[in-house]
Amino acid sequence: MRTIYLQCNAGASGDMIVSALAGLLDNPRELVAMIDSAGIPGLTVSLEKGEMSAIAGNRVRFFIEGEEEGHGHHHHHTPVSDVLGLIRRLNVSDRVKEDACAIYGIIAEAEAKVHGKPVDMVHFHEVGALDAVADVVGTCMLIERLSPDSIISSPLRTGFGEVHCAHGVLPVPAPATANILVGMPAYAGDEEGEFCTPTGAAIVKYFADSFGPMPMITLDRIGCGLGSKVFRTANILRAFLGETKNAAEHIKELTCNIDDMSPEDLAGIIDLLLKADARDAFIRPCLMKKGRPGFELTCLSWEKDLQTMMDIIFSNTSTSGIRVHDCDRYAMEYRHEDCDTEYGRIRVKVYEGFGKTKWKPEYEDLQEAARKNGVSVREVRDSVVYKPR
Repeated sequence: MRTIYLQCNAGASGDMIVSALAGLLDNPRELVAMIDSAGIPGLTVSLEKGEMSAIAGNRVRFFIEGEEEGHGHHHHHTPVSDVLGLIRRLNVSDRVKEDACAIYGIIAEAEAKVHGKPVDMVHFHEVGALDAVADVVGTCMLIERLSPDSIISSPLRTGFGEVHCAHGVLPVPAPATANILVGMPAYAGDEEGEFCTPTGAAIVKYFADSFGPMPMITLDRIGCGLGSKVFRTANILRAFLGETKNAAEHIKELTCNIDDMSPEDLAGIIDLLLKADARDAFIRPCLMKKGRPGFELTCLSWEKDLQTMMDIIFSNTSTSGIRVHDCDRYAMEYRHEDCDTEYGRIRVKVYEGFGKTKWKPEYEDLQEAARKNGVSVREVRDSVVYKPR
């Protein structure tokens, strides 16, 4: 499994993430051409080699009309609709637009909670500047290019103390950052300062499938992104790219008991959870208090999707409580291969791992071939002969 591990010992910011991910490319300077091609108005970018605490890495710098962003350039109040509109007009793929808008959606929701306003009334300050847009869009372009199967992050260091921003002097983590970090593992550390920014936290929240220590991984490349602030701690973020085999996936198991809904109404919850990217969801009968027959709903979810799954369950069932457990899930890797049969081409799902190989035809393909050929699904299944490679 192609995996990226983000080591955020010094927290996370947008420029550190995009600089670290650029280091995973064959040529890190490809990032410059990628961002230039996106067409962010008035913005140019450079990627420079540098060092932090004697560690070499990449540092990205953004310029607006020739002036470096963050060095004398004034940030205006930017409505969330303007930022999303800009992203949708960029010369990037639909996937990059969708990912970038979703990250800004996370930031907008956090800001809305801070200010007690609807999301569409939110105005961005620092995170609405063009360098922040470039950080987010650049990260989404790099993730699309690198195409990992899984992204794992370490817990995020926040720092402590105070930070100066557009709203004045605020505690660390800043209020918007703190809201974004809900549901994510984070810690203050032992050094004063702002280590984690709203942009960095939102990027990690959106892309990380799970959090924890580095898994067993055969490393291919390491990218190092340098921060702009000097701390006692090396202000770097490292991205590790490699292959993980049969490693445990850290997931959440949500369960609840329901005895006051009809089976007809309850059945639809499975589709809602799966469409929201639940790893699995199922219902089984159980006997509850007072001898009442009921159902136990179980949902398996990535940690980053925990709040989404809880919202779906609370909104669409009658339950008043959900139990959440941490689980290690060991899963075989799978791929699709095509198999030619007398009834046409059938996709075969092949599972490998733990010294075993399994395969089975895709049922939807069997059904479609049976319908087209006027035969039974069993006859089509019997015609599928797969030889493992």
